[in-house]
Amino acid sequence: MPRMENRTKFSLTYILLAAWAILLIRNLVLSVYSVEQISYSDFLTALDKGEIVEIAVSSNIIQGKIKRATDQGEKEINFATVRVEPSLSEQLQKHNIQFKGTIETTFVRDLLSWTVPIIFFAAIWFLLLRRFAPQQQSLMLGKKAKVHMSEDLKTTFEDVAGLDEAKQELEEVIEFLKTPGKFTRLGGKLPKGILLVGPPGTGKTLLAKAVAGESKVPFFSMSGSEFVEMFVGLGAARVRDLFSQAKDKAPCIIFIDELDALGKARGMGMFGGHDEREQTLNQLLVEMDGFDATVGVILIAATNRPEILDPALLRPGRFDRQVLVDRPDRKGRIDILKVHMKNVQVEEGIDTEKIANMTPGFVGADLANLVNEATLLAVRRGKEKVGLTEFQEAVERLIAGLEKKNRLINPKEREIIAFHEIGHALVAQSLPGTDPVQKISIIPRGISALGYTLQVPTEDRFLLTKTELLNRIATTLGGQAAEELQFHDISTGAHNDLSKATNIARSMVKEYGMTKELGQVYFESERRSPFLQTQMTGTREYSEETARLIDEEIKKIIQEQYEVAKKILQENYQALAGGAAILLEHETIDGEELNKLRLGSMVPRSDHEKEFRIQESGVRIGEQKETG
Repeated sequence: MPRMENRTKFSLTYILLAAWAILLIRNLVLSVYSVEQISYSDFLTALDKGEIVEIAVSSNIIQGKIKRATDQGEKEINFATVRVEPSLSEQLQKHNIQFKGTIETTFVRDLLSWTVPIIFFAAIWFLLLRRFAPQQQSLMLGKKAKVHMSEDLKTTFEDVAGLDEAKQELEEVIEFLKTPGKFTRLGGKLPKGILLVGPPGTGKTLLAKAVAGESKVPFFSMSGSEFVEMFVGLGAARVRDLFSQAKDKAPCIIFIDELDALGKARGMGMFGGHDEREQTLNQLLVEMDGFDATVGVILIAATNRPEILDPALLRPGRFDRQVLVDRPDRKGRIDILKVHMKNVQVEEGIDTEKIANMTPGFVGADLANLVNEATLLAVRRGKEKVGLTEFQEAVERLIAGLEKKNRLINPKEREIIAFHEIGHALVAQSLPGTDPVQKISIIPRGISALGYTLQVPTEDRFLLTKTELLNRIATTLGGQAAEELQFHDISTGAHNDLSKATNIARSMVKEYGMTKELGQVYFESERRSPFLQTQMTGTREYSEETARLIDEEIKKIIQEQYEVAKKILQENYQALAGGAAILLEHETIDGEELNKLRLGSMVPRSDHEKEFRIQESGVRIGEQKETG
């Protein structure tokens, strides 16, 4: 910057010298070529006397040479005068009136005509320089990280619920940042890097902010994608700048979100090993090796794809401690719901355990969205507080989608949908080890769901037996089995059911070794993400004969469970027909009502339902007997 100021002063000096030289030359020229200004009447008089030697006439000015008597004799000098209208000059001369012409000065106008545009363009240029100077500086020096000072961080461990194990792992980091001498006294070193791994929405970023809030230290935050640019060298510059800032404000925490955008294994890019992303990763590895752990700079990163990270990032001395931030269990979901309900007006004595039971697999972000949706439902209904009914409807909305009561479905399709959903529910209630049915509905929801059967587990499950998987397949196929039993035909409504059943059967054969024909052999060759529902297809590592056996076993499992579902519905046909009648009239049935219907203790809601059930049951049972 001092060099730039010297260059500016140097340029201004030369500009002033040039202006002074121009003025000097102009004065010299004017002194040599001086011109005497005379009036037009004097010009006419001199013309009459023959004193004019030569003239040059323009539209406004007459210039030339005139004779003048001096002490040295007669001399010719330059003159100039302003022309006057000839007719007017004759009359003025006739009356002996002294007259002359004047030229309106245009100096100010001429000066403004070329100075104003220069000032205008100079102002525009100055404003553009001021606007783009920070961006230009960031392009050259690297983008600055977002810095949250200790007094601005209000997040603490009280705001993080359902992650007790992860918080225990990070308490050591907080203690080190508060009292580093306690560790360095014995020569101990804290891990340089801590990697938070887990599914999206589990609270990895919130946990990192809570660590900074508990430690009362500055918090530097950047996303992995902010390091990667199309310009060569910018990503590495940003990494260097980030660590330089952190060392100046130590002790502090550096947090890199979505590390997989930056730390993907080298050699996987489309440009080989020389693209910008890999250079940025190399710089990050160098910086992690270079800074001293005793300084008090802790690097925390988060990712939901640890399987694609470069192995050099995960070796000891870099991200050598990995903290799992997993989906919360039932107790964790209860704690998370209580945190999000603090700022919401809920009814007294609301059962958070029941809501937690309805939300297996939900992460913290899902539960926050659930509380917000329930609150919006209560507002629409004009209620003062949010009740359990709104929470239940919010769960259904998040799982199955928004209700579409205005969608017109013809009576034939509604009947097919009713039997299809009752078929799912009856098979689920008849088989052991399946999740209880909470609600059945034929109200269209979401993008393509024309009806749904909501099953709510009573507890979190981490292992499933072969029998339980087979029962799930049978439950999934119960809808199509009910269609075939009632209408002797099947519809396209079971395409999603077939997809789920086939996936379960394929996993049983290829991954779990649950078939006698193939035995306990693992045939799955795809790389699966532990936290995302994605996979990378790999090469098949078995023969064509084995592939044929796998296909046969999958087909055999699905066909056997389809027959199981069909048999259950034949044995409970009265419940099937009665439940379909209730669905057609009321559009919904809860689990308790369906259970009473299956056990024969159901009291019909109306005479119409009773008549429909008896007639339908009699006809269908008769047809079954005839067909054997």
